[in-house]
Amino acid sequence: MKKLFYDSAYIRTFEAKVLSCEKGKKGYEVVLDQTAFYPEGGGQPYDTGILGGAHVTAVHDVKGEIVHYTDAPLAVGETVTGEINWDRRFQNMQGHSGEHLVSGLIHAKYGYDNVGFHMGAEEITIDLNGLLEWEDLMEIEKKANRIIWEDREIYAGFPSAEELAHMDYRSKKELTGAIRIVSIPGGDTCACCGTHVKTTGEIGLVKFLTMIHYKGGVRISLLCGEAAVMDYEKKREELQKISVLLSAKAGKTADAVEKVKNELTMTQAKCSEMSRKLMKIYADQLNGGNSKICWIEDGLDMTELRHFVNFALEGKKGGIVLALSESVNGGFSYVLGSQSEDMRALSKELNGELSGRGGGSSQMAQGTFFARKEELLSSLAARGFVMAD
Repeated sequence: MKKLFYDSAYIRTFEAKVLSCEKGKKGYEVVLDQTAFYPEGGGQPYDTGILGGAHVTAVHDVKGEIVHYTDAPLAVGETVTGEINWDRRFQNMQGHSGEHLVSGLIHAKYGYDNVGFHMGAEEITIDLNGLLEWEDLMEIEKKANRIIWEDREIYAGFPSAEELAHMDYRSKKELTGAIRIVSIPGGDTCACCGTHVKTTGEIGLVKFLTMIHYKGGVRISLLCGEAAVMDYEKKREELQKISVLLSAKAGKTADAVEKVKNELTMTQAKCSEMSRKLMKIYADQLNGGNSKICWIEDGLDMTELRHFVNFALEGKKGGIVLALSESVNGGFSYVLGSQSEDMRALSKELNGELSGRGGGSSQMAQGTFFARKEELLSSLAARGFVMAD
């Protein structure tokens, strides 16, 4: 099979003879006498497109044979026209060439190797076997973009054995036979089977997104070309929305967010204190003559229920207090407290009766009952609990 994408990565349409077509798990598996569809490999995704009227959904190299997976059968012996999804292909070309440029510059300056490369739907990732600081990465980004704007010509081909012998190139493994080299002047020389742009200018730009420590080195995420521009536009739109919501200029949103965060922290602290005081007021109003008290109030969280139970138990050496509130997720949140009875054991019994879950210590337990309210109240009444006014 002739690999037309090695003749030129810019071939968008071609004609080929169908050598075989078999029904498979992923549709129909088609083999041609020649193809411009790039199969998944070397970190680069496969091409998609149209082949003889059928949609090409995936392309893989299976034991040296390029298999096109289509959604409809093609007649063996027929000559068909193939059409590459060019937007997808060119974006992959921009990304792959950008990755080479970045990896080459990092290798040249720091000696680190690219030990993992993946072109995903959302971003490109590169795994390096050494550590970098974000400032180091920004310097690499600047240098890469300067080379891009200089529009240097990129070589992609098969050098002769003599040329290869005098060539210093990156490779993840030992290679034999014909070796395809992709070279960016002043940027990188690397063995590669992927598709690439003709000049660095076509990469458009390189933009790093994140860097994390990974397996003793770092994992970098980045975008190139059109994908980087679209990502910038998406973030610009988000920043504009935030600016409007905060009534802040685009360059001052971080300061505005910090101000709102500080104000929120203060408000939450005040609300927490007010809530605590309210729980004490509720607890002080309880009728202290009952040994088992059940109190229900809607709209309370676990912290508020615990505060109520603690206040209700103050000064009580005996008795049990049960505080309930209907949960937003269904059922009833509960907190059980006592200074003399085992709440862990009681919680377990009530969970069994009322389809609940939870637990705690001997003095206090909490969880959720999922029984209906009528069933809940009936069960508690049978156990001697008295509803608080």
